Amino acid sequence: MPPPILRTKHHGAPSVFQAENLLREARRQKGLATAEVPEINLLDPDGDILRYLRDSGQAKPVAAWACYHSEMFEFERMGQRVGIVGNAVGAPYAVLLAEQMFASGCRLLISITSSGQLKPLGETPYYVLAEQALRDEGTSYHYLPPADFAAADPQLIDAAWAALAASGLSVHKGRTWTTDAPYRETQAVLDEGRALGLAAIEMESAALYAFAAAKALPVLCFAHVTNTMAVTEVDFEKGDAHGALDSLRLLDALLGGGLDNLLRRRQAG
Repeated sequence: MPPPILRTKHHGAPSVFQAENLLREARRQKGLATAEVPEINLLDPDGDILRYLRDSGQAKPVAAWACYHSEMFEFERMGQRVGIVGNAVGAPYAVLLAEQMFASGCRLLISITSSGQLKPLGETPYYVLAEQALRDEGTSYHYLPPADFAAADPQLIDAAWAALAASGLSVHKGRTWTTDAPYRETQAVLDEGRALGLAAIEMESAALYAFAAAKALPVLCFAHVTNTMAVTEVDFEKGDAHGALDSLRLLDALLGGGLDNLLRRRQAG
């Protein structure tokens, strides 16, 4: 028989446990009014972007965020409110947050996660806009039937790529490998990833894209390639403010390039 993770999933059936209902009870217990979070949300697994924003006085808590497991902050960028949750590491936690963000008024979710280099695309650090992610984690199999890859929405990728064209940032398009076990990245695993032409290895993208595909929601994942798995010293260097400044420039390019307008047109249509 197949392992339990591939059995009795019934992907088309609704879940009994709904994010909206959990949030309803969390608001009741915490005495929070029902209110929506910012329409654009950012997952920051390393927490460096959020730390920079808080240290520079640019971020404030989102009182309406009722999640039991995290704090959301908001800041302004390109004239728009953006919600951010830091330290959202790993596929299960990232998708738990994504479910609750979209249930709370999110209209676009962007993830920027630190990643290990597989196929070299330049001198680190640089960004990879993940078009697809290899499903070497568990969460995606609860949202989509088995397949090797989870894919982003091609229209969303095209719009993001066009917005980034003039950013001046080192950004590439490619496929990534999503793992649940970073300390089981054996030489055989890394060699296979390079043979497949995968650009980076990270921990969230496949699950987020499976969630997005199953629910027809807009999610973009970026791998911030910063390291070679610490096999040499002086690794994991991200740039100024631990990469936060470049990541915010990337966000500015997306917002300034009209990505949100594309989403509004699609929602209206």
